Amino acid sequence: MRHFKEKHIYIGVDVHKGTHTAVVINCWNEKLDEITFPNIPSAFGEFLQRVKKQVKKGFSPIFGLEDVGGVGRSLALYLLEYKCTVKSVNSALSYSERKSYPTTQKSDSWDAECVARVLLSKLDMVPDADPQDIYWTVGQLMSRRTGLIKAHIALKNQLHAQLSHHYPSYKKFFCDIDGKCALVFWHTFPSPELLEGMEVEELAIILRKASHNTCSTKKAEEILNIVNEDGDTTRDYQHYRDFLIQSFVRDIRFKQEEMKNIHDELRTLLTHIDYKLESMPGIDLVTAGYLIAEIGDVHRFASPNKLARFAGIAPVIFSSAGKGKAMKSRQGNRILHGLFYNLAMQQIQVAKGSRKPRNPLFHEYFHKRINEDNKTKGQAMVCVMRRLVNIIYGMMKNKTEFVLPEPKTIEKQVG
Repeated sequence: MRHFKEKHIYIGVDVHKGTHTAVVINCWNEKLDEITFPNIPSAFGEFLQRVKKQVKKGFSPIFGLEDVGGVGRSLALYLLEYKCTVKSVNSALSYSERKSYPTTQKSDSWDAECVARVLLSKLDMVPDADPQDIYWTVGQLMSRRTGLIKAHIALKNQLHAQLSHHYPSYKKFFCDIDGKCALVFWHTFPSPELLEGMEVEELAIILRKASHNTCSTKKAEEILNIVNEDGDTTRDYQHYRDFLIQSFVRDIRFKQEEMKNIHDELRTLLTHIDYKLESMPGIDLVTAGYLIAEIGDVHRFASPNKLARFAGIAPVIFSSAGKGKAMKSRQGNRILHGLFYNLAMQQIQVAKGSRKPRNPLFHEYFHKRINEDNKTKGQAMVCVMRRLVNIIYGMMKNKTEFVLPEPKTIEKQVG
């Protein structure tokens, strides 16, 4: 009876934006073919036909791709539509395979062959590719939001730099430099010379309209007094520096409007998944979006333990000769790790005024790990994160709302 690995041929694909390179091997690690083809759907059919020429009767092809969510996504979906077996090969495995030979080499052909060799050696361990459109789309929206935030921060820093030349005491004007009222002021009066002859009530009318009657006449008077105390900051080519400030303001407004549009689209999209993550304190629409984008289909994790390891929250055992200890993991999805860390911080925080815990159960659990188990604050925080993994895994798997657990329940949860 043949071993199950002898029934397949293995196709490793090194994916790129422009072209893909595939290498076909058999169960004896013999190279059967090498194929380079464009990353366009019209070329995928010819690639599949050429692979099938290597498939003898009684054999079946198995494809392995390092990236099934980015540049390799189109190929993965095409192969799945034609009922092919497609595996998602962790890039760390192919990297380890490439480095395991005495002579290290790097080329598209060798990279593809290493992916194929990983398929052969770890066929029963490599997961099936499952690039679902809805999770990919959520990820794209969150990626766009992240890009907007970074651009918005850069614009604010540039606006700070310009305003420091025009209004030395500008930070006293408004709480937020990019608030609605502040942006109206910067765009209308990019430099103090435009305020010359301005009456207090005249400025107050502009501010009240921009802030929906939040800013008072007192605020307008305060701004004019500060401008007078700072003195004249007008310099040559002032017109062009005024233009820069107005340009930054227009760009910031655009970023803010796009952010709002993304939130609206995300809210609509998440209704199709029907997760109820926002029912948990500390999780808003944006946090839910990032969690779903990074976790994807939660059913690909057999247990909360698998999800914890994926997020780099589960400890890693380092031992030799019977001696060793569990160490904090530096591996896993660091974005997801950061999300759980920030969520854990919110669960153990106390309100500034009343000093009451925001989540009494997690606050008590955190301090119990420190006082009774002699754990450090960092170790106790990992314990809280691990409990949150259990809760979020259950909420996503069963599509249930968050229910505040009883004090004894949280202690019984398996870490």
